[in-house]
Amino acid sequence: MTSRERIAKAIKHEETDRVPRDLGGTESSGMTAHSLHKLQEHLHIRRNPKVFEPYQYVAYIEDELRERFKIDTENLTPGPKKWVTRKSPAGFEVSLPALWLEETDADGETVVRREDGTISARRPAGGLYFDPVNPPLQNITTHKELTHHCETIRSFDAAFFADEPVERMKERAGIMHVKGACVVFNLCCHILAAGQLLRGYENFMIDLLSDEPMVRGLLDILLEGYIARVNRLAPRLSPFVDIVLLNDDLGTQKGPMLAPQLYRRLIKPYQRMLFSQVKRAFDAPILFHSCGAVREFIPDLIETGVDALNPVQISAEGMGPAELKRDFGKEITFWGGGVDTQSILNRQNPVKVKDSIRKNRDIFGPGGGFVFCQVHNIQPDVPPENVIAMFEALDQ
Repeated sequence: MTSRERIAKAIKHEETDRVPRDLGGTESSGMTAHSLHKLQEHLHIRRNPKVFEPYQYVAYIEDELRERFKIDTENLTPGPKKWVTRKSPAGFEVSLPALWLEETDADGETVVRREDGTISARRPAGGLYFDPVNPPLQNITTHKELTHHCETIRSFDAAFFADEPVERMKERAGIMHVKGACVVFNLCCHILAAGQLLRGYENFMIDLLSDEPMVRGLLDILLEGYIARVNRLAPRLSPFVDIVLLNDDLGTQKGPMLAPQLYRRLIKPYQRMLFSQVKRAFDAPILFHSCGAVREFIPDLIETGVDALNPVQISAEGMGPAELKRDFGKEITFWGGGVDTQSILNRQNPVKVKDSIRKNRDIFGPGGGFVFCQVHNIQPDVPPENVIAMFEALDQ
């Protein structure tokens, strides 16, 4: 059974020869450059981590590790034309997109600027990750002003540093496809998070409660841009794409990020339109990423066409594995939830890590509908021995 076949069967809620595995198939299911560097040093692999998502400093999982850990996924995210070698905050070398230009001042703060010189991302001294700053639409006061920013909105989520031609991305996808991997294409689309990043988090959350014309006006233009992107990319990439990734964080650690009724009125309709077009154009299942306590939204996500949910944050309120499998296990695939990264993978010894993984596997696995992955990216505080133990547990 190929990796592609294995994950396809899992998505259809059928038993497979073994539990399918993802590590690095998405920007939220892999390893940060710092954790990957430690693992490679431990395994005597001499290779610079290749950082494709520089905000989180998430790196590709290369073939040597994919083969060692029997990983079934490959990551197809728009990349750069050119890679350059630079120093990471921890001092080791990484490969970064050439257009991602970091400036570090005397106090150790690092920033990245837009073409007009405005700072778009900031990493504090001693920090490992960048925060997006200076939302481009933060100062508009009425929905009528949106017409002056259509290009900014329509092009949102198309990262400036990911400038590779579509034909090169098609070539990469073809190579992955020939190997039999399950190719996960990151369409780089958000709805709720797009509003938060364009308007500013506080502004957009207030908009949702008090300025419906602003919300609908912004999301109407955004959806136009997304649909155009889907229609442009699908004819070239769909023959090689097995899963399409879409993103939107809907939960916090303790509960929904916004009231479910508000979500259903202002966010869900746009998700439904986007998801249906993605399915028509790519003829592939949808993997939806949302962190946090999203139990209340799972029926809505199923209704909008989501086939699999990641990262299944089992430490969040209401996200217990047994209850999720019981209530939704026949309707949606749990792509994650294999081990908690907040208190188990980073803090326990390999024996306890293995015990936790086997327990979650035995809950989520029966009847299919499960792709193993840790909860979100493996962070720098995770010992390499625990990463190795994670996959050894699946073989035992």
